[in-house]
Amino acid sequence: MSKRSLPAVFLGGLFIAAGVVGIVYHAQELKGGVRVEVMLELVVRLLAVVGGVYALRGANWSRWLLTAWLLLHVILSFGDTSALVAHVLLLVVVTYVFFFSSAAAHFRPDERV
Repeated sequence: MSKRSLPAVFLGGLFIAAGVVGIVYHAQELKGGVRVEVMLELVVRLLAVVGGVYALRGANWSRWLLTAWLLLHVILSFGDTSALVAHVLLLVVVTYVFFFSSAAAHFRPDERV
């Protein structure tokens, strides 16, 4: 069995951490009552956790989910230049690691096993 790709594992862990921190942060907003926008935010954060867990496992669909997750954040960042720049840079790095670097083999079952 080949070793897991360190960059893919790092990014998977980073998405898990970002999702968990976001869930804890936004769950506190439910104290004032359940609101649709807070629930949507929690679902988006949960997607980061799920994608990160499956990225650690090498599931091909997880890299697509996490790339789309970051693309959503790029779109939502329009209007805030510093957030937009940060999200675009993260999107470029994640896309490169997940699809174009040697770490992309981590997501191909025939090369992981």
